[in-house]
Parts: sequence; C-alpha cells; structure tokens
Amino acid sequence: MTNGYFANPLIFIVETLFYLYMVVVALRLVMQWANWDYHNPLAQFIIKATQVPVKFLRQFIPAMGRWDSATIVLLIGVTLLKLLIVGLIAGALPGGLMWLKLIAAEIFSLFISIYTVSIIVEVILSWVTPAGSYNPVAPLVYRMNAPLLRPVRNTIPPLGGIDLSPLFVLLGLQVLSMLVMPLLLGRV
Repeated sequence: MTNGYFANPLIFIVETLFYLYMVVVALRLVMQWANWDYHNPLAQFIIKATQVPVKFLRQFIPAMGRWDSATIVLLIGVTLLKLLIVGLIAGALPGGLMWLKLIAAEIFSLFISIYTVSIIVEVILSWVTPAGSYNPVAPLVYRMNAPLLRPVRNTIPPLGGIDLSPLFVLLGLQVLSMLVMPLLLGRV
C-alpha cells in the first residue's frame, strides 16, 4: 500500500470538515450583510458555532464599518489551516504568493457555492412550501438572495407566471466563477 492509499481518504475527511466549518463562518458574514433575524434557529446555530473564535479575535481585531473583521480573519485563518493540513498530508505545500492565491480562490469558490445552493434552495422552497406555512430557512434565504435576484427580476419580468431570474443568476454565478478562478489561480 502506498501513502496515497491512506492520504486520499484522510484529505477527503479534512477537506469536508473544514469546508463545512468554512460555510458556517461565511454564513456568519452573510448574516450581517443580509440583515438576518438573529432569533432564527439557523442564525442561532451559526452564532453559537462561531462565537468562541470570533469573540477571541475581536479582542485584537476591531470591526471595519458594517463588516465584522474578526469573522473575516477567522474565515481566512480556517482556509489557511485547511490548505496547510491538506498540503502536509499530500506532501505538497505551495510556496510564496501561491498561498494568497489559493486562499482567495478557496473563499471565492466558497461564496459562489453558497449562493448557488441558496438560490436552488429558494427555488425548491417556492415549489414545495404550502401557503401560510412557516419554514425557518425561507426568510433567511430570501433575504440573502434578494440583492442578486432583484436586479434580474426588474429587468426580466416573470414569463407566463414563471420567474426565470434564478436561472439567469445561476448562469451568471457560474460564468463569473469561470472568469475569476483562472485569474486567482494564475491559469490564464
């Protein structure tokens, strides 16, 4: 058995666990940007899952306007730690400025994925949520996606009662990813 035999499953576990926590930290940033209701169960989960490191970092890092600098530093730190651990397991650590490029690419890709999934969730919720029922995720997703969907909805009205704005935003997110990721990774 080679080192890759155990390294690949270990890398998969590390990447998955770190990615899940990175999503939670990124959602904490989105909470502030989208003005989520902090009493919502999902918002409470996000706050509790990130409160200890954010509270520690706030002792040293002041807020910058509306943005919680401590949460941004936490996201960058968790991303760096993930890349470092995966690099050590794989036996290939990047050098120099490649660290910055990889961190920027990871975080950019993370936000593209979060918004892609949230738009798909919003579409599915619009199909399956009965009128008058309450889903604690729905208002958060709607507030989160509104800045992306509103301009498209204003430009392209529903056709025959079907809102195509999520489709165009999803296409835009994927094209943006295809244009920006090669620049971040230096593969132009």
